[in-house]
Amino acid sequence: MSQGFNIGPITIRYYALLIILGAIAGAWITSRQAKKHGHDPEIVLDVLPWLLVAGIIGARLWHVFTPSASNQAMGVTTENYLRNPIEILKMWKGGLGIPGGVIGGALALLIYSKAKKLNFLQWADFIAPGLLIAQAIGRWGNFVNQEVYGMPSNLPWAITIDLQYRITGFAHVEKYHPLFLYESILNLIGAGVLLLVDKKFSKKLFQGDIFLGYLIWYPAVRFALEFLRLDPSPVNGINVNQTSMLVVGLLSAVFLVLRHTVWSEKLAEKERLSAIAAEANELVEIELDMAADLVDETVEDTLEELEDVEAEIDEIEEEIDEWTAEELPDFEEEDLHHLDGDHPDEENMEE
Repeated sequence: MSQGFNIGPITIRYYALLIILGAIAGAWITSRQAKKHGHDPEIVLDVLPWLLVAGIIGARLWHVFTPSASNQAMGVTTENYLRNPIEILKMWKGGLGIPGGVIGGALALLIYSKAKKLNFLQWADFIAPGLLIAQAIGRWGNFVNQEVYGMPSNLPWAITIDLQYRITGFAHVEKYHPLFLYESILNLIGAGVLLLVDKKFSKKLFQGDIFLGYLIWYPAVRFALEFLRLDPSPVNGINVNQTSMLVVGLLSAVFLVLRHTVWSEKLAEKERLSAIAAEANELVEIELDMAADLVDETVEDTLEELEDVEAEIDEIEEEIDEWTAEELPDFEEEDLHHLDGDHPDEENMEE
């Protein structure tokens, strides 16, 4: 199966195009969520490049520090990456970990939110459903690259993996579970669930609940699918992907329960005060805008009045010039000397 195409000397890889397509779809969903909740959807376009860059860096670093068993068998280890840092940049050879991508994107959003004075949890809620859709689309890049497949299978929907992409010890096996497909479908379902919850229970939700829902759904999906994965990522004998997903999912579930039981009153009061502060800030901004508009109008009116005065002065000067030309007689140069007090008879008188 072809993994891309060439435009002159440039190779365009389908995996990269699918990641871009997923990012666009996720951004569209996020902008809709932001607009639905009364926020500026244009912010999505501003923050998207930062999330993409940070997400890709985080995803790559996750792979570098948690390489799969097959990578380790071929000598592609963390130690090898650290000895040859240039290898870290060669992402076209494969190796992006979604957990690291989520961590990198979350850090970028946190920094952006602080800089732009936005509510991090609120924007994390807007992003969560779109993130699942982006992941669902991006997973098809694994199909193109013939990676992230599961154990051998004879099911009707099992996929064929070419010999060069089969894991050591399975060269004689052709059909495998399409693990990427399972995750893609479950991610789409998860996005639908989060959007439905946001629609039906918006008045009962606290800021950050939808994001916690993502941190429960996706880890649960990954934890379950790791049992079918033929090529886990072991660190000291532990499947780091499965273990980390279990920890994140459980902690998120506990936090969600606590938020709606033990901490519910405090959170409700905090969000009420935050809403009041947001309204006050909005009113202040509106008043400042009105004051600025009033100043602009005053300046414009003053400039117009000055222009009118200048025009009147010009008219008066023209009238004076016309009157001078019509009413005053023409003087000879000698007459002008008389006007200046230089009389020719004065010399005779002195003599």
